Formats: sequence, C-alpha cells, structure tokens
Amino acid sequence: MEAKRVIATYSVETPFTLERAAASIAGEQSTGTFTAVPGETASLKDRHGARIERITPLEQVGQPSLPGAAVPRGHNGIYSRGEVAVSFPLHNFGPSIPNLMACVAGNLYELRELSGLRLLELELPDDFKARYPGPRHGIEGTRRLTGVYDRPIIGTIIKPSVGLGPAELESLVYELAVSGLDFIKDDELNADPPYFPLKDKVATVARAIERAADATGRKVMYAYNITGDIDALERNHELVVGAGGNCVMVSVNSVGLAGLAYLNTFSEVPIHGHRNQWGMLTRHGQLGMDFRAYQKLCRLAGADHLHVNGLGGKFYESDDSVVKSVQACMQPLFGGYKAMPVLSSGQWAGTAAVTYERTRTADVMHLAGGGILAHPDGPAAGVESLKQGWEAAMRGIPAEEYAKERVELRRAFDKFLREDRAQ
Repeated sequence: MEAKRVIATYSVETPFTLERAAASIAGEQSTGTFTAVPGETASLKDRHGARIERITPLEQVGQPSLPGAAVPRGHNGIYSRGEVAVSFPLHNFGPSIPNLMACVAGNLYELRELSGLRLLELELPDDFKARYPGPRHGIEGTRRLTGVYDRPIIGTIIKPSVGLGPAELESLVYELAVSGLDFIKDDELNADPPYFPLKDKVATVARAIERAADATGRKVMYAYNITGDIDALERNHELVVGAGGNCVMVSVNSVGLAGLAYLNTFSEVPIHGHRNQWGMLTRHGQLGMDFRAYQKLCRLAGADHLHVNGLGGKFYESDDSVVKSVQACMQPLFGGYKAMPVLSSGQWAGTAAVTYERTRTADVMHLAGGGILAHPDGPAAGVESLKQGWEAAMRGIPAEEYAKERVELRRAFDKFLREDRAQ
C-alpha cells in the first residue's frame, strides 16, 4: 500500500538545472547527504526517500536573489526559476507540526545549489486532523460570542501601545467599550511588562469592560495578549478566563506553532493569532514562506483569528497579496478549520469599500487603531464611521456619496483622506 505523503511546493531559483535543485531538496530533507553513506541502501531510499512530484520551469534571471550559491564550472550567468513539488513519506516524521517543519523548511534554505527558495504550499494527509483539532471557535464561534452576524466585526487596538498606567488604561478601555465596538485587543508590544504586569492589567481591563457592559447591556470581546514562555501560557490563560475574559491573543512567531498548539489544548476562549515578525519570513519574494502555507499551519495549531494585513494599508504588502491571504484563511482545511481573517494596519472607514470590493465577504475582523481613536469627533464617531463605511460598501453605494448624509463618515473622509493626499 502506498505510504501517506506530505507534498511541499517550492519556488526555486538555481544556477544549476531545476532537476538538480529538486534532487538536492529531496535528498537533503530525507535520506541523503553531501555524499553516499553505507546505510543508504536502495530499499531504505525506496521506503524513506523524498520524491520529486513535478517541476514547472518559469523565467530565467541574470543575477542571484540570495548570496552564497555555488555555481557550476563554466556557468553562463543564468539562474533558472521554477516551481518544484516534493513529497515526503509521513512515516519519516509523523503528524507533528514541529517535525513537519524540520522536514519541509529545514536545512534546505542553506543549500548551495539554491540562490532562492520559498515554501509556497503544503498538502497534508488526514492524520494531522486527528492530531490537531484546529480552531475551536473560528468565524462562527466568534460571531456567536460577539453577537455580530450581518457585517464585519469592528475592532481597535489599544494605543499608545505601551506606557499607559492603570487609570489611563481603564479609562480608555471603558470609553472604547461603550463606543459600540465589537472587539478590542492589546498591542503585540504589550503582554506582561514589569511596569504593569499582566495580572494587574487583566484586573484593570476586566473592571472597565464589566462597567461598560452594565451601561450598554453588551460585553465587548477583548483579546488579552498572553504571549510568554510556554510554562506561562496556561497560567496567563487562567488569569483571563478567571476574570471573565472572552479572548486571548498570542504572537504566533514568538510562542511558535508548538506553543500555539499547546495553548489550544486547554483554551476555553478564541485564540487571536498575531503574525508579527511575519515580514522577515516572507518579504523577499525568493526566500521564506508564502502565506498559503503559513496560515494552514496556524489554523492547524488552533488560531481562531489570524492577521492578514490590510488593503490600502501602511505596510509594504500589495492589496492582491492581502486578498489572497483572506481567501486562504477561509478555504476549508480538512472540511472545516476556517479562521477569521483580521484586517489591520492603516485602516479607517475609507478602506472598507476596497476591502469588500476585492474580497466579497463580510466574514472578517476589521481593526482600526488610528482610524477609530484619531477620528476628529472621538472613538465613538470613529466606530460609527467604520460601520457606515461597510454599510455603503455592502449596499454598493460610493462611500463619499453615502457620507453626505452621515456626519461620522464625512468627518472621517475629511481627516484621513486629506492626510493621505498630503503624503
């Protein structure tokens, strides 16, 4: 019977042939090394060796993307690019995310036969579904907990990111919680700092949220940043849940996929997955990892929400890339396993139109920090302007037309569009 296999697809650049580059990847990440060894028998390679599934040639370039690549004798200065799919027998590492990563994203990034390498996609057997339950709440659970069903979940981030004391934070959280927001999150820079430890922050925020709930009859979802060492995750989670909290946040690349999966084994509330540090894994087009592969691993490990950047935002990523990331999070994995895409970075009411036009979905979390907090009429008006921006988008009405009779949206355009044009 054919052994179950993991298929990894890579973008490859090489001064050698694509066939040699693919063979180097397959050998280095399974049974081979730089030279033949006595134990590498034909039967062992047949059972444990990686297999090249396909090679798709693309363009050729005249300069290497990455330093350090070897060149063959008599090299003509041409570097070939292509897509290479390599499959690995599952019994080499088992349904384990950490050991999967050692296989599909291990030493191969250092191979001298490659002047560029990027992991594009992963195809995983159902054994991973049996091992990892994936998001426990996802889109449907988050909508149920927030009570929002007919539009995006509108949220913001605590700003300033660091430095607020207990009185300032409590005042800000209360003001935001009564403003009509659905969701508030800690910034990734603020988890358990010595100047304001997490246990004190949780008590402060919970007090503000409960006071706001008494005033409005509605409890906002708050993502407490519990990022820390592995042995602190459960303790931090219990602090939040014990205070009546309804969401926790971790920086996925800080705690690692294994840390995220560990948190998911006991978390009683949605896990908000922040991808900070992602740029160093993906910004170079011939290095690192594509979001298609990354988000699949994050969902598998249990992220209910996952940041995808934002359209028309402040970071380098193109709108096309953000749209693909949104779509990837919502593509069912193992027949389920959807995560709620989180749009953030430079967002305000005016970005709702392009977001809906390009994604054609309202199943997103739309976070605006400055776009809400810096609204000229205050946070409540900022929240209302974002809701109005989405109303216009979903009704197919130009936002600036919709703004003529809606002062919050009009004032948002007056401020943020003017600032954008001034840059």
